[in-house]
Amino acid sequence: MNPIDDLGIPVALLGAFLLSFGSAVQQRGVSAVGARDDGKGGLAIKQMIRLATNRQWLGGAGMVILAIVCQLSALALAPIAVVQPIGVFALVITAFIIARANHQKLDAPSIRSIAICVIAVVIFVTVAALTTHVSRIENRKVIVVLIIAGVVVLGLGGTFLLYRRRLGRLFYVIASGVLFGFVATLAKVILGRVETVVGAHHSAFAVGGLTYLCLLGIVVVGLLGQYLQQSAFSSGSPEVVVAGLTVIDPIVGASVGLAVLGEAAGAPLWSFFVFVAAGILAVFGVIQLSRRRPGT
Repeated sequence: MNPIDDLGIPVALLGAFLLSFGSAVQQRGVSAVGARDDGKGGLAIKQMIRLATNRQWLGGAGMVILAIVCQLSALALAPIAVVQPIGVFALVITAFIIARANHQKLDAPSIRSIAICVIAVVIFVTVAALTTHVSRIENRKVIVVLIIAGVVVLGLGGTFLLYRRRLGRLFYVIASGVLFGFVATLAKVILGRVETVVGAHHSAFAVGGLTYLCLLGIVVVGLLGQYLQQSAFSSGSPEVVVAGLTVIDPIVGASVGLAVLGEAAGAPLWSFFVFVAAGILAVFGVIQLSRRRPGT
């Protein structure tokens, strides 16, 4: 990484703060409209409409949008494998915000679960910062990303439609994290292609049809991810939902960046073992946190 790439880290940290506060406010908005349930079946359409007119929820959504802007700005400056994992600090902030708001103290198992998530992601991002780089995004790579994203959307969407009455909160947490990981990846692809076109002094329309497909993919994947995220908010503590966004999301986004976009080209073999181990540890931390923080 060069000095310009380093600017992506503080921008990503700002996004983490906004995400944590915004998520906490959104969860309160979900509670305010009476949309809390047992996490099975997802939110009904009428509940989503009530959320869209709730000022508290809209305020939280505004902060989350600003967090996304920060994330996109950071992605334009640094590799996805570096930027995405930094958002895990939002998990720590959210946990303390919720505990303070409810006049509670985090118990030792919850603290351990959060620590596991943070340590895993810190290891991941440290190794990624030392071994990855921004690479040129070719059409072949874009097609592969779009195919994988399509398969994931069909798989998660089909699972929800077929088994929605049997699915618990953990499904919504992990599924939304996976989907937002692909949103970040598609955004990185668009930013990379637009940067290439601008650098070559071409018209913005020269980015090609694949770029517009990526934009459409962001809309589809993002909407499904947002629905699943709000369904997760309706059934439990916001720190568990944020764990999905800040742990599962970066692991997925970074993995695609490493495996498909070529950000790990030339990286030493040992780094891949670290990435896998850190990813497994992070998911374990999310599962443990979900068990310790069933609701608020």
